[in-house]
Amino acid sequence: MQLKYNRQPSFGSSLIRTLIKLLLLAIVFVFVIFLIEKVNFPSPEKKFNIDVTSDVKKL
Repeated sequence: MQLKYNRQPSFGSSLIRTLIKLLLLAIVFVFVIFLIEKVNFPSPEKKFNIDVTSDVKKL
């Protein structure tokens, strides 16, 4: 009679794999934010002055 080799990973090893994946995801996320911060996006040349006092008085 042969025994089946159907061994499931233990809770500790699956937890460690999950933590490693989350750590790698966090590192990638921080790296992406760092790269986005380095990009110079165009900013508007003109400053807008919007008067909202009449809208506030209506409320």
